[in-house]
Amino acid sequence: MASSTNEPTVLEQERIESAENKLKSLEKLDDGAAGSKLNWFTVRTILTAGAGFFTDSYDIFIINLVSPMLGYVYYPHLNNKMPSDIEGVVKGMTSVGTLFGQLFFGFMGDILGRKIYGFELLIIILGTINCATASSTVRGVSAIAFLGLWRLVLGFGVGGDYPMSATITSEWSTTGRRGMMMALIFSMQGIGNLAAAIVTLILLAIFKGAINADVFNLDYVWRLCIGLGAVPAVATIYLRFTMPESPRYAMDVEHDVEAAAAAKGQEVSEELARQYTKVDTKQRSHWAEFRAYFGQWKHFKVLLGTSLSWFLLDIAFYGLGLNNTYILEAIGFSHKSTPFETLWANTVGQIIITCLGSVPGYYLTVIFIERWGRRPIQIMGFAACTILFTILAAAYYQLRDNAMPAFIFIFTLAQLFQNFGANCTTFIIPGEVFPTKVRASAHGISAASGKAGAILASFAFNVLVDIGGAPGEHAFLPGTLGIFAGIMFLGMIVTILWIPESKGLDLSVFEEDYVPPAAAVIPSDAVSTESVIIENTAEKSSSK
Repeated sequence: MASSTNEPTVLEQERIESAENKLKSLEKLDDGAAGSKLNWFTVRTILTAGAGFFTDSYDIFIINLVSPMLGYVYYPHLNNKMPSDIEGVVKGMTSVGTLFGQLFFGFMGDILGRKIYGFELLIIILGTINCATASSTVRGVSAIAFLGLWRLVLGFGVGGDYPMSATITSEWSTTGRRGMMMALIFSMQGIGNLAAAIVTLILLAIFKGAINADVFNLDYVWRLCIGLGAVPAVATIYLRFTMPESPRYAMDVEHDVEAAAAAKGQEVSEELARQYTKVDTKQRSHWAEFRAYFGQWKHFKVLLGTSLSWFLLDIAFYGLGLNNTYILEAIGFSHKSTPFETLWANTVGQIIITCLGSVPGYYLTVIFIERWGRRPIQIMGFAACTILFTILAAAYYQLRDNAMPAFIFIFTLAQLFQNFGANCTTFIIPGEVFPTKVRASAHGISAASGKAGAILASFAFNVLVDIGGAPGEHAFLPGTLGIFAGIMFLGMIVTILWIPESKGLDLSVFEEDYVPPAAAVIPSDAVSTESVIIENTAEKSSSK
């Protein structure tokens, strides 16, 4: 209802003044120690969150290189291959744990604050050590079963790292470099993947004589491969536990402007501190806030977009990422005469794919995220993967039999556009487009949706590729790649419909009580009660 007078109502004026004071406070904070130039706060955030994602990726994808070793050690009676259903469970248990960890730490990050950062790393260390030392009972539970159990625990810790690292990096970054910072931290996933292959290659070289003499010496190799993943986690645990509370959480949720300023090494005047009434976290109901915010379609559709796009992306990303050895074996790259040569070829193939596709894709996103924006990169990535997977599916046998280099090139290019595309942006966008009070929860839900896609891929891929042929022949691999093409197309449609652009927008734009600075100078007869209630720029553009 439009105001009938020439002067704004008292309620309107209070809202405008409150928004102005809040904007000035946050602007003052952004001008200080964690401002526009590289400093210890920025370096610390990169080291703390980046090392976590390095560890996460190493621990997740090392199983891709370890599972063939497990076949030689534990299944010599099955032609040295793990049964596809058991392999799917071992690979998928991490994703199951990750899903629950993302939801738990996402909601806890909003309820208790970002100060819980670090507990997820303790769980990762515990899970990694126990995975490396998994053994069987005299009767009953096998070493593979215990490995699966501890990868579930490991996954819970890995899951907690997603919403916590995303929100902390987002809230500690300035507007102009926020996307680049988040992409840089997420790019450590590619470095972790590469490190897993390099460590495996080094250990294979060290144990070459022992493996050729007795293949069961691979039992040492796979345990060392997994166990070394705990090293970077241990190295950064102190930095996580001493990370101060996010200034945005302190201000936007707790209304503690003094704590927000202290986090950035600043002081505030008594007058400014009096403008804020601290919120008792025991009396605050996060669930009520969550329901009230996402009970509105304009907000819920954004959560639906971030969740569905991540779900669709991870079906293909993990379907291939956890099974690169399947692809390499299917195209004949890793068919060798001895166990050592087979494992060596698998690892070299993983390094080639990672160096040519995954790692460059991450850093192309770092370079272009602030120039092109999040939404265009995500649409481009989904579109490119749709085309490339269609080519691989349609011309699979011709490429495999007559043009092996072309097959590897197209497959690697698909991995590049997964990372220079939706794999990075699905992580970045949920960390930006929601208000502080529900940011970690929304990111956790979005990430958990992605992990649901990873679980589907983990359990289904190994079975799906063998449809229509004998186990190990991968008769339906072309059809599986065709399914991935269709899934990538759906991801592009979801992005176009429901994903907003956050490039160049301050996080305060996405707060419910945000008032654009221009609102203070709008002619008073044009001011209405509805115009003061916040609709952020991104929501307006995405609703068109």
